[in-house]
Amino acid sequence: MNSPLRKSSCLIFDCDGTLVDSEGLCNLGLQKELQCYGVQEDLADLTQRFRGRKLADICSALSQQHGLQLGQDFMQSYRRTVDLLFDASLQAFPGVLEVLQQLDLPICVASAGPPHKIRKALSLTGLSQFFGERIYSSYDISSWKPEPDLFLHAARQMGFAPADCLVIEDSEVGIQAAIAAGMQAYWFGSAGQVHAYPQVPRFSSMHELPYFLSGLPISS
Repeated sequence: MNSPLRKSSCLIFDCDGTLVDSEGLCNLGLQKELQCYGVQEDLADLTQRFRGRKLADICSALSQQHGLQLGQDFMQSYRRTVDLLFDASLQAFPGVLEVLQQLDLPICVASAGPPHKIRKALSLTGLSQFFGERIYSSYDISSWKPEPDLFLHAARQMGFAPADCLVIEDSEVGIQAAIAAGMQAYWFGSAGQVHAYPQVPRFSSMHELPYFLSGLPISS
């Protein structure tokens, strides 16, 4: 059984892959752009390798792997492709809207994505109403997960001590960042992702999150 949160606690949500089902779309955009260079990459492999990573680091890794120079032009083209994919297909994960409607705790978003991407994702999926201006981006502070800086920044802006914050994440680098920040982390994802972090509670459906927060056991 998990300990219930105090009313003075703050929830920090990642965005991509946590609130919105965007990881597949982002990596589909990456796959499409790489095809322009004659490179074929498996979509599932891209998603697994680069979940939660900084775009510049992704481009650097792929450049080295394939002997390419994937610079600003590539990244700008990629961003345009992802924008179109978001417009056509982006959705919130099942249960997210209902859970956010139920929460009576302060909440915010802390994401590695650029601010305009985060805001667009929340707007397209009807989630903007729950977060207002409480949106924090790695691009605002020039620090990316697994460094703890983004979560610490979000905590300061929200007026909470790190120990009073709980992070909802879907990526390993996000979990590492939350732990490094001294915050409790919950991993939203499949069981296979979390074997390296047995101390981190896991849930695979957003419908389960209120049970974690209330300290109730989750039925199997």
